[in-house]
Amino acid sequence: MKKVYQLRLVLGALLGLAAAAPGRAQVPPAFTPQVQAFIKVNAPVVALTDAKVIDGTGRPALLHQTVLLRGGRIAQVGPTKKVKVPPGAQVISCTGKTLIPGLVMLHEHLYYTMPAGGLFNIAQMPYSFPRLYLAGGATTIRTAGSIEPQTDLAIQRLIGEGKFIGPDMDVTAPYMEEPGMDIPALNTIKGPADAAASTKFWADKGCTSFKMYMHATRADLAAVVAEAHPRHLKITGHLCALTYREAAEIGIDNLEHGFMASSDFVPGKAADACDYPAAHQALQRLPADSPAMADLIKFLISKNVALTSTLPVFEPYTGREVVLGGGLDALIPQLQERETAVWQQNQGKDSASVALFKKEQGWEKQFSDAGGLLVAGTDPTGAGRTIAGYANRREVELLVEGGFTPREAIKICTLNGARYLGRDKEIGTIEAGKQADLVLINGDPEQDIHQLRQMEIVFKYGVGFDSPKLFESMKGKVGLN
Repeated sequence: MKKVYQLRLVLGALLGLAAAAPGRAQVPPAFTPQVQAFIKVNAPVVALTDAKVIDGTGRPALLHQTVLLRGGRIAQVGPTKKVKVPPGAQVISCTGKTLIPGLVMLHEHLYYTMPAGGLFNIAQMPYSFPRLYLAGGATTIRTAGSIEPQTDLAIQRLIGEGKFIGPDMDVTAPYMEEPGMDIPALNTIKGPADAAASTKFWADKGCTSFKMYMHATRADLAAVVAEAHPRHLKITGHLCALTYREAAEIGIDNLEHGFMASSDFVPGKAADACDYPAAHQALQRLPADSPAMADLIKFLISKNVALTSTLPVFEPYTGREVVLGGGLDALIPQLQERETAVWQQNQGKDSASVALFKKEQGWEKQFSDAGGLLVAGTDPTGAGRTIAGYANRREVELLVEGGFTPREAIKICTLNGARYLGRDKEIGTIEAGKQADLVLINGDPEQDIHQLRQMEIVFKYGVGFDSPKLFESMKGKVGLN
């Protein structure tokens, strides 16, 4: 089926519990010819020899390593001089190259910013975005907010059957949002009873995460927690009416956009009321080393609440790329013109955004250094500069810009995401016995994090997809499907 889905949405997030997720992809028995055209490696046994391995644990990288893949799993990791390559294995020389785990990214969408007249809106990208995510090294994603849940669930199934190219997906239900925003594609609920019914309905359909949105109330969240948690499903949120502290008290599992969606610092904030400008201004006034922020961080960690970094969607304009990660030519021509024009108009005019962005990077580092579980995503919405695949690599770069080492940033985008999903025994690191989800990079991200963009092969279940070919196939397509 080929539909051009003309729907859209704003910033969002959601979450998923993976190991028992309905519809989770298994190693496909066969790929369609359309998928096979992008497969570079598909052998029973593969030997990746003489690679630098950044294994995702945060430990120092290992040089001159051989990684054996067998039957979709990592069979052995060890020094090239000691690992015996089995006869008949497909051998890939990785001299001068780096292996990292497949990225596990937790704030992704299958839609893109497409205004409806003067209104903010989003449109589903069911074909281009799954391909671009995999091309950009994301082998597992959580869709953090859904506008076409039935489409997302179908894509999840088609990928698992070898008919579609894309990552493993944990699919979020439609947004839990009270009326309050004029976004045509945005789902709304009316009170906690409706929130509970919606949670049950979409959990039964196979959604594995739920996302509270800006006008959701304390009662709404409590109703979703009561339905989701007994099913061992998790809840995240892009909040406003709810403060982070209130949400943590009620039982939310994850908070999106770092601290950029926090309304905790609004003086005299009214309960269950969203005043986004006031929340934004409060963050702008808050010192980078605020004791109040430190106290909130301590509280969130005590409640085991994970925090999702989505730095690309907040990246300032001045002196930076038009489309983050270098993806301008992925857009259809009209959107290239739109994004270039907006970028030009904002050069030198976003000093307040620059200042808040730097503070946000610092707050995320404070949260992680204090022992909090920092995970990562991209949120391909906002102004339209954030595109699947390209932005995933950019998120790693921006974490490094914010003070993390390349190894720490890679861990945040691999093992940390796997831990949140409850799948760290299967994915997230390069270790014997784990699923063979890896990315081969022609370069060394530790020497220059921008070399992360030089991805050659993305292995998912041991099947190697041609990253440059996938990117090339989607040039000029984003905005169509």
